[in-house]
Amino acid sequence: MNEGIEGTERFLSPGSGRGLRAVRHFSAGELVFACPAYSYVLTVNEREAHCENCFSRREDLFKCGKCKQAHYCNVECQRSDWTMHKLECVAMCAYGENWCPSETVRLVARIILKQRVTPERDPSERLLLLSEFEAHLDKMDSEKDEMNNADIAALHHFYSKHISDIPGNQALTELFAQVNCNGFTIEDEELSHLGSAVFPDVALMNHSCSPNVIVTYKGTVSEVRAIREIDPGDEVFNSYIDLLYPTEDRKERLLDSYFFSCQCTECTSKSKDKAKMETRKLSSPPEPAKIKAMVHYAKIVIEEFRRAKHYKTPSELLEICELSLEKMGAIFADTNVYMLHMMYQAMGVCLYMQDWDGALRYGEKIVQPYSVHYPAYSLNVASMYLKLGRLYLGLEKKKQGIRALKRAVAIMEMAHGKDHNYVAEVKREIEEQK
Repeated sequence: MNEGIEGTERFLSPGSGRGLRAVRHFSAGELVFACPAYSYVLTVNEREAHCENCFSRREDLFKCGKCKQAHYCNVECQRSDWTMHKLECVAMCAYGENWCPSETVRLVARIILKQRVTPERDPSERLLLLSEFEAHLDKMDSEKDEMNNADIAALHHFYSKHISDIPGNQALTELFAQVNCNGFTIEDEELSHLGSAVFPDVALMNHSCSPNVIVTYKGTVSEVRAIREIDPGDEVFNSYIDLLYPTEDRKERLLDSYFFSCQCTECTSKSKDKAKMETRKLSSPPEPAKIKAMVHYAKIVIEEFRRAKHYKTPSELLEICELSLEKMGAIFADTNVYMLHMMYQAMGVCLYMQDWDGALRYGEKIVQPYSVHYPAYSLNVASMYLKLGRLYLGLEKKKQGIRALKRAVAIMEMAHGKDHNYVAEVKREIEEQK
């Protein structure tokens, strides 16, 4: 099984440890490789819309007769998922409303089971074994330790009846740390969260803030496509994070979540930072100290909003967005990434409240700056055009709707591939308007 992935090889990347490099030429839009999930789990909120086994999105799913929670395309999907679903089926019935393990805990339970059921090398491990994942245990701070311990406690609480002799605490600490550092979230074409998974071969790729590949999903399989020309000998770089933010923020995020200091071309040149931090055109430009204070405020408000999402009402959330945009707008231009961050949050709240006009107003302000700040062929830009296009059409603005959907398709054909179901769906939406 260990014949590797054609067209690429594992190698030691200077300064980054192991990595993936091309041994042949790849054109932009070409599939570099596909990797099935080693283990995966559908997020609880998407249960009625997606098959638990293959993640297909369809109307006619039927539910598991026992727990009435999991949904499937057909009997084949249900059978295929049973080894994993039985971990939760009985427990969900027993705990009822009190069944609430985090998605990470659910994923780790499945990995433990999978390692027992199939100890041999998995098709998702052609170049990298899950057991080789970096855990960075030496770099864990007390906050991460606490989260880790809470996860371990939850695993015991919800799964000890269904997994005989759960590994010891040291092994679990390592496994949770490995998953936190190397796990992936599966998202749909509008970047809505569908689930979590581990793809060992995809995790082999190192990070760059100007990546040459993009990772998308077809059901529970991940696909890696070139978004630029890649020559033989070039390292293949994925991006681990949202690339909207300026260099300092990206470096901080990478250090906090992945424990390395990014030295990529974008972090060295900081070529996009000036545009990302654009201030308002005022008769006299704002003083550096004022800008610094406003950046500090922006970061506090972003974190405050992230927490508020869990307990505040939509209208309260919208108020946080509006007030912060008004305050930041005194110094920042509308194209400033901190303004865009809060506009994006506001748009999300409007969509949730079904205030389509409000969502459209924010989306129209976001989409152009996004195209400037993100790399070419960005899923963030594609999904924004997609949301806008669908909003326009819903509001009977046919011409603008078609135009936005076409911009989305142009990026998606490159990122998801021309034959992806998502691309076909959007093309159908365009055809229906003609």
